[in-house]
Amino acid sequence: MERLIKTFKAILASLIVAATISMGGQAFAQEGEISGTVKDHKSDQGIQWVKIKVKDITAGRVVATGVTDAAGNYSVVIPVPGKYSLEASKRGYGYARVKAPDLIELSDTIPKQTVNLLIGGEEWLKYDPDVPESAMSWETGAGKSYLIPAMEIPTFLLLLNGYNRLAYSNLEENGEKVYDSSWSTFRSHLFHGPWGIDTDAFNINQFAHPYQGSMYQGFARSAGLNYWESLLYTNVGSLLWETAGETTDPSVNDQFASGIGGSFFGEVLFRMASLVLEGDGGKPGFWREMGAAIISPPTGINRLAFDNRFKPIFPSHNPATFSRLQLGVSLKSDLNDRSAASSTIDTEATVDFTMAYGLPGKPGYSYKRPLDYFHFEFISLANPDNPFDSIMIRGLLLGKDYDAGDSYRGIWGLYGGYDYISPHIFRVSSTSLSLGTTYQWWLTRAVALQGSVLGGVGYAAAGNVKQEGERDYHYGVAPQGLVGLRLILGERTMFDLTGRSYYLTGMGGDDPGGREAIGRLNMGVTVRVYERHALGLIYIVSVRDAQYPDRADSHQSTGTISLVYTLLGKNRFGAVAWGNYGNSEWY
Repeated sequence: MERLIKTFKAILASLIVAATISMGGQAFAQEGEISGTVKDHKSDQGIQWVKIKVKDITAGRVVATGVTDAAGNYSVVIPVPGKYSLEASKRGYGYARVKAPDLIELSDTIPKQTVNLLIGGEEWLKYDPDVPESAMSWETGAGKSYLIPAMEIPTFLLLLNGYNRLAYSNLEENGEKVYDSSWSTFRSHLFHGPWGIDTDAFNINQFAHPYQGSMYQGFARSAGLNYWESLLYTNVGSLLWETAGETTDPSVNDQFASGIGGSFFGEVLFRMASLVLEGDGGKPGFWREMGAAIISPPTGINRLAFDNRFKPIFPSHNPATFSRLQLGVSLKSDLNDRSAASSTIDTEATVDFTMAYGLPGKPGYSYKRPLDYFHFEFISLANPDNPFDSIMIRGLLLGKDYDAGDSYRGIWGLYGGYDYISPHIFRVSSTSLSLGTTYQWWLTRAVALQGSVLGGVGYAAAGNVKQEGERDYHYGVAPQGLVGLRLILGERTMFDLTGRSYYLTGMGGDDPGGREAIGRLNMGVTVRVYERHALGLIYIVSVRDAQYPDRADSHQSTGTISLVYTLLGKNRFGAVAWGNYGNSEWY
């Protein structure tokens, strides 16, 4: 019996020791941790969606993975003590996998370690060692191509001209078929011109041509070129179309709209497509690739045609964003038009998409690249005669951020803009440069005011929908201004108001005696009902006063009230939190 008792005690002691060791191992598993921050080597700002991988040096296997949050912070739990290596990588920052400079040792006495890393820089590899044929890096510029877009743009123009020859084979001007261009017409236009103002329809000159310019911009950007290099390609592409794409004389208005307006349009589409590709990190799947290609077709073409070479995704640097999709119907319209054939507007379904990219106040975000801030709005109507009500773009080309006290953050500088507005009975479109500011001001810790104030000059087109003379609109230099405000009341309600004004002179056009003053005011209220779902009420009023020496003065106005369902983006109302202001969980 005594031997049995001793044996039992020995077994019990062994079990206690084993349990203690096991509990100690479990305690480490709960507390063992490697954490830190990953920042961009140039801007010193935290980078979101960086992949973190921890490898056990002894076992030679990966034991933990993680991903950085919006501020670039990460934390990974380590199951057992030992020696580890850590590496970080992110698509769009080249293909290198930056490693912690030293081995990381965790033990019972030191269960936690902090490791901070920088990503990007000249030392990053020019290609993925696992996929040697890939070559482009957005950070170093390695692998970008000047030749590929220089071939793609003329090819695109040849295909477009060929399509137009077939689709519009009977279209003539001055006794010549418009698209039967040749080497002779190209040489004549290039060296002798004459440059003038063309008579194409408003939607062709002011929407189709800028979108055509956005294709040139997209081919260059998706091949790795920066904005300014791509702007040159876009203007050369526009010049080629004006001189070689048609038999009609080259036009100044198209060069502005396609070459400059198209570059603003194309850059915004390229940025939004890149955001879709970035997603929440990881390799883009079929639907993300498809979505990006729909937004920016040249980006999709280059990613598909050149396989891994152009697969790296343009790094957004994690901007603060606001986006919303509105679906609704106009319930009431007011019309005052002395010259239109009809005095009524039918009730119409509407679709409105808005995105603000790079809102000021995001800690660590910088404005070193053109259009690191932009605002984009697109409104479509269920009207076959006027499907595109408006496309409005403004973006910071050159500027910097600033602050005023603890509660105010802003950016100021030179903005580029492209507007196309067509409210039923008249229309206006402008490609512009403006000086101004965009800001956010926390009025209280839960109430924020966002806004923009811009003033500048553009080359614009404006006119009546009803045909008067050879063309139903006129060109000229146009001083213009914008005031935009958005009041955000916590996580529940948002009021927004945007006013635009244009004063079209006859300078630079073919009607030097004419003048037009156009204004547009957009007011709305949005109430969040559940998570990202909201309801809204919108009122839009547009006014035009025109004076021309060869016709009666014209006064036109139209107003529409719409009830809309709103799907908010993941940041909901888009208020940017910093310090003690705001709550990042709301947004």
